[in-house]
Amino acid sequence: MEPETKPKSGSGALLKVCGFIVDKRNLFFLIFILLSVFSAFSRNWVSVENSLAAYLPQSTETKQGLDLMEEQFVTYGSCKVMIANISYEQAEEIKEKLENITGVFMVDFDDSDEHYNNGSARFDITFDRDEKDDLCLTYLDDVKALIAPYDSYLSTTLGNIQAELIDEEMKVISILVVIVVLTVLLITTEAYAEIPVLLITFGAGAVLQMGTNFLLGTISFVSDSVTIVLQLALSVDYAVIFLNRYKEEHRDKDVREAIITALTKAIPEICGSSLTTIGGLIAMTFMQYGIGPDLGIVLIKAIILSLIAVFLLMPGIIMLFAPLMEKTKHKSFIPDIPFVGKFDYATRFIIAPLFLLAIIGAYVIQRDTPYVFGYSTLKTPIKNDVQIADDMLTENFGDENLLAIVVPAGNYDKEARLLRKLENSPEVKSCTGLANTEAMNGYTLTDRLSPRQFSELIDLDYEIAELIYTAYAVNDEDYAKAVNGLSSYKVPLIDMFMFIHNEVEEGYVTLDEDAMEKLDDAYKLMNFAKEQLQGEDYSRMLVYLNLPEESQETFDFIDKIHEMAGEIYSGKIYTVGESMSQYDLKNTFSRDNLVVNIVSILVVLVVLLFTFKSAGMPVLLIAVIQGSIWINFAVPALEKDNIFFLSQLIVSSIQMGANIDYAIVIAGRYTELRETKGRRDSIIETMNASFPTIVTSGTMLAVAGMLIGRLTSDGAIYGIGQCIGRGTIISIGITMFVLPQILLVGDTIISKTAFVMNMPIRTREASGLIRVNGIVRGHVNGVVTGTMHAIVRGSVSAFVEAGNIIPLSQEEADALIDSMPTRIADTSKNPDTSAIQTVNGTEVSGNEE
Repeated sequence: MEPETKPKSGSGALLKVCGFIVDKRNLFFLIFILLSVFSAFSRNWVSVENSLAAYLPQSTETKQGLDLMEEQFVTYGSCKVMIANISYEQAEEIKEKLENITGVFMVDFDDSDEHYNNGSARFDITFDRDEKDDLCLTYLDDVKALIAPYDSYLSTTLGNIQAELIDEEMKVISILVVIVVLTVLLITTEAYAEIPVLLITFGAGAVLQMGTNFLLGTISFVSDSVTIVLQLALSVDYAVIFLNRYKEEHRDKDVREAIITALTKAIPEICGSSLTTIGGLIAMTFMQYGIGPDLGIVLIKAIILSLIAVFLLMPGIIMLFAPLMEKTKHKSFIPDIPFVGKFDYATRFIIAPLFLLAIIGAYVIQRDTPYVFGYSTLKTPIKNDVQIADDMLTENFGDENLLAIVVPAGNYDKEARLLRKLENSPEVKSCTGLANTEAMNGYTLTDRLSPRQFSELIDLDYEIAELIYTAYAVNDEDYAKAVNGLSSYKVPLIDMFMFIHNEVEEGYVTLDEDAMEKLDDAYKLMNFAKEQLQGEDYSRMLVYLNLPEESQETFDFIDKIHEMAGEIYSGKIYTVGESMSQYDLKNTFSRDNLVVNIVSILVVLVVLLFTFKSAGMPVLLIAVIQGSIWINFAVPALEKDNIFFLSQLIVSSIQMGANIDYAIVIAGRYTELRETKGRRDSIIETMNASFPTIVTSGTMLAVAGMLIGRLTSDGAIYGIGQCIGRGTIISIGITMFVLPQILLVGDTIISKTAFVMNMPIRTREASGLIRVNGIVRGHVNGVVTGTMHAIVRGSVSAFVEAGNIIPLSQEEADALIDSMPTRIADTSKNPDTSAIQTVNGTEVSGNEE
């Protein structure tokens, strides 16, 4: 024997592995049951991050400023309460009750329009604990209990109220998606018992997905909310492909053999299908904005776990349900659609050029899509309790746009200069810092007082005040002032109060009862302000703007703030707030959008090159899906509908990675049929055969996206769901009514750009009793027994139990050789015209030479 190609031993190994999976199914059942029980507990171990700003790149000003503020300052827990339909006198009584709640440090309320308007009162409540302290939640519950009898609205960032509301919404969405999935499977399956097989497989993958999130430490609320729904929609194809393979094999094989054979064939096919989806998700991990890598990694893990469930669990489930599947068979509810293929063929020269014009137009239009980077300008289809409360507060008392400016500490005069500049800016409603916060009798916290002024301020004997100032000067190592300059020695008021309080606490200074009471009250307020506004190295100023949260005017004023601060401070200053966060997001969007598009296209392109072994086919398929992406995002541009920027980054990756599968199904089937049939018959049969797969997967993903987009109150999740649903519908329409025409018109391009990846050729020789397994070209001399599909140049004398022997002309032989999966050396097309036959049989026994 002298073969010229390496035998495929891999398929035999895969067959053994698949046999092991089927025969040891009880072991895999046990493993999945144990993992599911573990996941039921471990799903609660994951931490969920509810802030979008937390995922900003470390290089952004917002991220650096947030980290700095967490290190330098204390942010006390707070909430805003609005009570409608009450008198001013009632509001004052409620204020007193709120102040008496344990843990409430202060309640801001007065008769200004900012706190009483339209028969409604607004109370700004501050607790005496850091906002991260769980006691704040206890205090918050007491506030809720007090205001419960009134027509009240509460807004706060404490706790996870927003996340809990979103979680409830997603539970409803998940239930509805399951109902949709059941309905689709009922229509598309051929036996009612197939439905539990698929649902158990889906459920196992979903449970493992939730139970392994803790391995990532912390995930975003976006990933936590949408992953399960998207996992089901994205991975449904894998189980359906395996089940269909099983049904094909079961026509002439028993259950066990059919499952093993089907699994052997399905693993390469499913892995190939999943690579495009994973490729699109990989693109998300290249984003600077951390939400992209977060969701991308979680979804990739979800896809891998779904594959594991299909490969290891589903074979055993089919074994269990096989008898019931036989008993519950029903006719297919999906009709043939020959009219679609006929339409596609008839319009091939019309639709293809029109689509080219359409995607060019869509590309131009989608460049003007109104992307936004915050929630303030988004309108979600439903509103939760937090959003309703915020809307009521805004409607009655106006909107608030707060910025925190963090500057180097240590110079109160510079702080005062910057605060004055800000106060004189028409864009600023108000600003607060230590240098403009009133302390006592018209003095601000940072005003410098002499001993005489300080003694008069708190009714302290002048001699005692001098002694205190002397001690302060010594402590400050200002000995000249301590000896002969006390009368002109001035100290910032807040620093002197902090010093006196420490001296009293340590027993170095003793004051009378009235002075101590004044000192304690003043210290309490000043320390409260200092902890929020002054750190060890930095000071913080709070600036309320007259500008909207997100607008170009707001972003321009942020630049102006940096200019004003730069005139006073030489060190770096930081601006932190919703507006600044959105400014940073806007600046990272262009880079992330470009990277995501390029990486997703390149990854999918590589997968398609190896799948179709043609340079033309991948380009055509990617053009179709990229065109559908442009059309998807041209819709909000035409409707002037604001869309959250994250939708573009995430959905374009998912649409490229997942919807390309629909195009692959049609293109793969068409390419296969074109080997034996004409263009018209090939496209008609392709559309008939591909429709069930596309309608099953596409309907689930489209409905899942639309449900997410219609039943959530979160702007980011709403945008993702809306765009996935619309994008999937567009992709289905284009793959059904545009792609076929492009394949027909581009048929010549596809064939001319096809290539074959030649494997290393190695001649092997053996004699005696030999087993040959693989695609073989060479000379065989001896008796052949076994299944044979071959072209023989020479003579054959054999018993053919099932099959035939057909003499061929040279042209027919050449055509068959060219269609073989592995090319042979030029000698295989020897012009020798000796007899050529094809041998095709399931059992061949005889002589060959």
